[in-house]
Amino acid sequence: MSRPRVVIVGAGFAGYRAARTLARVTRGRAHITLLNPTDYFLYLPLLPQVAAGALEARRVTVSLAGTLPGVRLLLGEAGRADLDARTVHYTDPEGGTGSLGYDRLVLAVGSVNKLLPIPGVAEHAHGFRGLPEALYLRDHVIRQVELAAATGDPAVRAARRTFVVVGAGYTGTEVAAQMQMLTDGLARRHLPGGSRPRWMLLDVAPRVLPEMDERLSRTADRVLRARGVDVRMGTSVKEATRDGVLLTDGEFVASRTLVWCVGVRPDPLVEAVGQPLERGRLIVDPYLQVPGRPEVFACGDAAAVPDLEHPGAFTPMTAQHAWRQGRVAGENVAAALGLGRRRRAYRHRDLGFAVDLGGVHAAANPLGVPLSGLPAGLVTRGYHLAALPAGRVRVAADWLLDAVLPRQGVQLGLVRSWAVPLDTASPELPRVPDAGGPAPAPADTAPGAARATAPARSEPDGGAAGNRTGDEPAQNRPSTPGPAGPRPAEAEAQAEPAPAPDSPAEAEGDA
Repeated sequence: MSRPRVVIVGAGFAGYRAARTLARVTRGRAHITLLNPTDYFLYLPLLPQVAAGALEARRVTVSLAGTLPGVRLLLGEAGRADLDARTVHYTDPEGGTGSLGYDRLVLAVGSVNKLLPIPGVAEHAHGFRGLPEALYLRDHVIRQVELAAATGDPAVRAARRTFVVVGAGYTGTEVAAQMQMLTDGLARRHLPGGSRPRWMLLDVAPRVLPEMDERLSRTADRVLRARGVDVRMGTSVKEATRDGVLLTDGEFVASRTLVWCVGVRPDPLVEAVGQPLERGRLIVDPYLQVPGRPEVFACGDAAAVPDLEHPGAFTPMTAQHAWRQGRVAGENVAAALGLGRRRRAYRHRDLGFAVDLGGVHAAANPLGVPLSGLPAGLVTRGYHLAALPAGRVRVAADWLLDAVLPRQGVQLGLVRSWAVPLDTASPELPRVPDAGGPAPAPADTAPGAARATAPARSEPDGGAAGNRTGDEPAQNRPSTPGPAGPRPAEAEAQAEPAPAPDSPAEAEGDA
């Protein structure tokens, strides 16, 4: 008798946990295929520390093949799911196409950067959802500090050392906190006269970390302001240009850096499935099954899961929920195949939240107990070490070295601006030139500039500045989108006043 075929699309928090649980429960009695663009699970909550140089990039990745015995890894990006034919069509990393048949399907494709209809943002901003974006941001920030030190023009120096982060949720707050510490260290070595880099944190919300308890929000706000971060609540970006950003209060801020952390939206593949949606998320029942399609399960950021603790509501898009839903999805798929115990509905109990603000500072409320300072820092890092599926010793070693040694302020130049556009369906992959297209040509443009001719599908390419001599050759961009470009079914982002939360135990579920 042939083994039932299970296809899991996506290896974020939900997909990884579903694959691990299903393999453990079925014990080889099912053929499990995990379709994912990369060969690793990304522990997204620690990504700001990669950008800030506290952790080496591989520390926040977990090998799929090395930690998921009994699961077949297939590298590729799902382009379409034909539910009637029970087939998933995909594109592999080298542009080849293929399809997978299934008896049970788990959609855990996660989320991508949320876009708002603000002029210039898609062209001049960069998101923070994947390793390529973190590596690009680190190089870009270091480059701006170095160039600021080299210029004799005070206005240019001020613009280069001004960094704007939009979104004061988990990700934006951690990015501003961690990167401010990095640039302060760089400034002591590079910038004359002791001038400090300027960081701005903007959000339309009334306070930092609006999803958290007000006491923790006040803690984060106090730490940021003490470090010199310009925290502006009730303020956002009205327009982004290559020279800076125009704020909603009418002020123009000259800057070469715009980091977009306003939240996330479900992966565009979800809409292409053609099933009922709730604000872009696939509607499922409490057992994580798609109504009318008992063979299809969905979990994580891709799914609108009923919140049984709050009838009429859906669970938010957080890593905590994605991780737990992945386990329930794996158990329920096994039960549907007759290989496990009875299926169960998804219920949850909040464990609290934790935000690492760098150094010994953090804000946390484990099990509802508010903490700040060193105790919160210990709880936060302890939580991350416990939550990491693998590599804990290496992470702890990096933290120890970071505590006693200065960070290395060097740029590697591995990821260019055009490779990490804000509007992409695959933030985990750097965009690459089409193998059959012409090679990109260099130009003297600033990091993040999007001044080359747009590709055939007019995909915007993020950036925070325009042509300026001595900057990164940002015009090294492909003439046609590579495998990491948006899928044809990618939908336009909808403007929403309240961004989804965005980080670990903390925030956004799938990577």
